[in-house]
Amino acid sequence: MGREQEYVSRLYRRLDGLRREVSARLAGTLRQVAGGHQGQWDREAAASRYTERLARLAAAEHGLCFGRLDLRDGRRRYVGRIGLPAEDSAGEDAEPLLIDWRAPAARPFYLATALDPHGMTRRRHIRTQGRRVVEINDEFLDPDEARRTGETELTGEAALMAALKADRTGRMGDIVATIQAEQDAVIRSGHRGVLVVQGGPGTGKTVVALHRTAYLLYTYRDLLAKRGVLVVGPNPTFLSYIEDVLPGLGETGVLMSTIGGLFPGVEAGGVEHPEAAAIKGRQEMVDVVARAVRDRQRAPDEPLEIETAQGTLVLDHDTCAPARERARRTRLPHNLARPYFVDAVLDALARQAADRLNESILLPEVIADLDLEPGEEPPTDLFDAEDVAAIRQDLRHDPAVHAALDEVWPELTPQRLLADLYASPERLASAAPGLTERERALLERDPSAPWTPADVPLLDEAAELLGRDDRAERARAAAEHRRRVAYAQGVLDVAHGSRSIDLEGDEEAALTPGDLVDAETLAARHDERDLRTTAERAAADRTWAFGHVIVDEAQELSPMAWRLLFRRCPTRWMTLVGDLAQTGDAAGASSWERVLEPHVPGRWRLERLTVNYRMPAEFMDVATRVHAELTGAPVEEQPRSVRRIGETPWRLEVPAAELADRLNAVVADEVALLGQGHLAVIVPSGRSKALAHEDPDLREQVVYLTVAQAKGLEFDSVVIVEPAEILAEGPRGPNDLFVALTRATRRLGIVHTPDRPLPAPLAGLRSR
Repeated sequence: MGREQEYVSRLYRRLDGLRREVSARLAGTLRQVAGGHQGQWDREAAASRYTERLARLAAAEHGLCFGRLDLRDGRRRYVGRIGLPAEDSAGEDAEPLLIDWRAPAARPFYLATALDPHGMTRRRHIRTQGRRVVEINDEFLDPDEARRTGETELTGEAALMAALKADRTGRMGDIVATIQAEQDAVIRSGHRGVLVVQGGPGTGKTVVALHRTAYLLYTYRDLLAKRGVLVVGPNPTFLSYIEDVLPGLGETGVLMSTIGGLFPGVEAGGVEHPEAAAIKGRQEMVDVVARAVRDRQRAPDEPLEIETAQGTLVLDHDTCAPARERARRTRLPHNLARPYFVDAVLDALARQAADRLNESILLPEVIADLDLEPGEEPPTDLFDAEDVAAIRQDLRHDPAVHAALDEVWPELTPQRLLADLYASPERLASAAPGLTERERALLERDPSAPWTPADVPLLDEAAELLGRDDRAERARAAAEHRRRVAYAQGVLDVAHGSRSIDLEGDEEAALTPGDLVDAETLAARHDERDLRTTAERAAADRTWAFGHVIVDEAQELSPMAWRLLFRRCPTRWMTLVGDLAQTGDAAGASSWERVLEPHVPGRWRLERLTVNYRMPAEFMDVATRVHAELTGAPVEEQPRSVRRIGETPWRLEVPAAELADRLNAVVADEVALLGQGHLAVIVPSGRSKALAHEDPDLREQVVYLTVAQAKGLEFDSVVIVEPAEILAEGPRGPNDLFVALTRATRRLGIVHTPDRPLPAPLAGLRSR
């Protein structure tokens, strides 16, 4: 252990040296006075690189080195969170002091076994606390030794078991030191389409997906640093649970969001009936939103009268229908096609106004008084093209005309479109004839109601169909740019005119600012720079195209949510992790093929994780028996548990009137048994207001959660309240109960009342 301590100390000295070196370079860069637009840009880019490098070096402080590989040729490789080059004095060809766990040279640490040693003779696991080595565990990879001792399928079994038995902390940790072979295959997969990772409870789907994120950023940094990576989770509680994993692996430039968080400017914190959310998630809502847009492009049956300075004008079907057809033929989104409609309508209204004025002026008595030549026809139109254009310009700025145009073809935001749709039974009936009257009634709501997560894909769909007319915004920006350039030119002119000529009359030898910089460059120096990170810029831009997308609990996404995500990733390079047996949303997936073939036909691959690391076999057996009984079908390819703990689940029946008090007593008992461990009390959503927290803090030792909030999380102990209610209230109750039963690592219990009968496998549990 002393030799390893010496080497680990050497690694930390090298880490400290690199941090000092990068800090010095960053400080020097920030002190530089950049010359010109390009110089400023270069300085900021260099500062960003050094800042990012410092963040990676800082993240490696905890658990810098965790392994060593002994090669057959006598060399040794140390494996850790980041790569560390040899000291500068060692020369360019010197072996690195530490190999990044993502590098190809480190892969044998995760794959080598005694039967397939990958050229290795020994794998050593090194456990540290701070900078001190506290434990060493060796695996000898010699085939003779394997035959003598028996082969194990688990890599680094002692280190893995120690990690599994450790208390939960309320935050997910990384598994960089204990990645297993089937997990490594997923993490390093080179598939450039959609990679689907199907895995039951405890197989490490989430942490594998996050390590794959870190691996891809390491391997394809130039590509992904520009476009960014999006990680999508099922709810904010889950995102807070996993938020430390990627920073701990040295990766901070990742946007983490729920589906409800992917429409900038909208906070989707509302709650709605599950059936309403399911309706909004259906594929047919594509046509509903499209019809809702077309319904706002009207050719009114009843004429609209417009009071203008030119008199009363009429906007009728015959005027609007041709203009609407002209605008639709452009195939532009609604707001971008609107100017074509407006131009056509203004043309018609201007002509109508001219005709009305002609009629009012060219009265018979007026014509009779005209001095006409013999045979000359009396005038029928007093307004030439220039006159009509002037009338048209007046109409364009008339508020009454604006109001009429907004009624027949309004400029719409996605929020206005949907709010108006939900608020009007008539609009819903027109846009959604395929829905039943009851289904349409479920969608009705007050315009002031908060948006819900199920609304966000519909808002996104609407945004695609509406578009945004930014011509005025671009015109303002161009005018502001011209103003700045003009001002800069004025400054240069003043500097030129006030120059001091004291060079023996040689005026040409006197340099002025204008000789060194032009007005365009000078103005650009005062432009505001966008110093936001890639993730920050992506979060604010609905149209951002990500380089890669990771989706956790992917089985929960509706067809409309998938449309949103595939827009965010035009290359269709994604990693999806989930478990179809845990689908709880009525609009969620029951088949990966049905979800993906419409979007990426033939470009998706299914991988399976088959080993349950987290859950003891005793808990997994109960959960799968319950699920099989309730669904009539066994859990597909139940994962194999790696451990038994000798602790079976328990149940406690209590009188309904005493449920709250008895539950508090159970929680107190569990906390006493757990020590520093964490406890989750999973309750039916109908009881969530009384028991669960809307925004639970997972760092608290005891948390109360609904099944939806608990999805993807793990706890040392779990107490499930009234499983029968959980079964009854969700559209896929058996899956919800399966989720609840598969969150625990050490203790699992059921608390119920006599009038809520338990499924047979739970009724047979030992009484507490």
